[in-house]
Amino acid sequence: MGFKMGIVGLPNVGKSTLFNALTRTAAAQAANFPFCTIEPNVGEVAVPDARLDKLAEIAQSKTIIPTRMTFVDIAGLVKGASKGEGLGNQFLANIREVDAIAHVLRCFEDGDVTHVEGRVDPVADAETIETELMLADIESIEKRLQNIVRKVRGGDKEAVQQERLMRAALAVLEEGKPARVVEVDDDDLRAWKMLQLLTTKPVLYVCNVGESEAAEGNALSARVGEMAAAEGNMHVIISAQIEEEISQLEPEEAQMFLDEMGLSEAGLDRLIRAGYELLHLETYFTVGPKEARAWTIRQGTSAPKAAGVIHGDFEKGFIRAETIAYDDFVGLGGEQPAKEAGKMRAEGKSYVVKDGDVLHFLFNT
Repeated sequence: MGFKMGIVGLPNVGKSTLFNALTRTAAAQAANFPFCTIEPNVGEVAVPDARLDKLAEIAQSKTIIPTRMTFVDIAGLVKGASKGEGLGNQFLANIREVDAIAHVLRCFEDGDVTHVEGRVDPVADAETIETELMLADIESIEKRLQNIVRKVRGGDKEAVQQERLMRAALAVLEEGKPARVVEVDDDDLRAWKMLQLLTTKPVLYVCNVGESEAAEGNALSARVGEMAAAEGNMHVIISAQIEEEISQLEPEEAQMFLDEMGLSEAGLDRLIRAGYELLHLETYFTVGPKEARAWTIRQGTSAPKAAGVIHGDFEKGFIRAETIAYDDFVGLGGEQPAKEAGKMRAEGKSYVVKDGDVLHFLFNT
């Protein structure tokens, strides 16, 4: 089960620098001119989780395999993208393929780095991109409404449902609000997702600040925080420059560097965790002498569906899941002590997996 987060923003806000740091590679060319990222660059990054190391230590696992998240560095957008300006059409198509948007906003002053609008205003930058996405959604809906008129008149249930949802989205978009504010019933969720509207994607604002402001942020990042809170979105403060420097260091050197900068952890760890939270994801573990491994699932996932993340056959032939809570596994010193203490439970198909569960699946082949 792959989860993709698209890194977006106006040109020259630090997207590619951040991507380079995230994936510890120079695959995305970071240069001081617009559209240096022509094709979306894709990179996978391990999700930091200290629990996995602890489980591996207790079980004496030979291999540790963290769960991963995919980041996509998408070409810079400019005003008019919804009409094809700059690399607009390509940008919009790439956003449709991601699960969430990490919107990088320039929150630093630097006369040597050109701003495409000639000024530094992260809130205005956020509004520019949101507006382009809303305009693209409006155009998409209007075209699709024209195309399903005949089916609606013929009483096609699916078309009637689509029209109702599209008109609900169009109503809020024309008020200058993103489609994600529409309240959708459970019965309509599948059809709603099929619309693939850009403004239904959850947004994480990434405030890119100067090196000296990485710990506390600045007045610009504070404004973004207020905007995010008002929208019900999330934001993180990061210095892309610091993160890129850290990415070139060995772990011990990186920690020393962070200590010197007054930072408790790398900003990227906060970003990845925030992305995890934004997408309503959680982690369960499989642990043994061979390997300790983390697996990503959506919150509320049933045991059979969680088993299917490992292999489809696990879901099809699911019998039961043997479950130990993380705290019990660690507190009691492993699987056998937890089992002897009565902390291992046998759970059936209706069990909803909890974050941190240590699981072993039994299934028919």
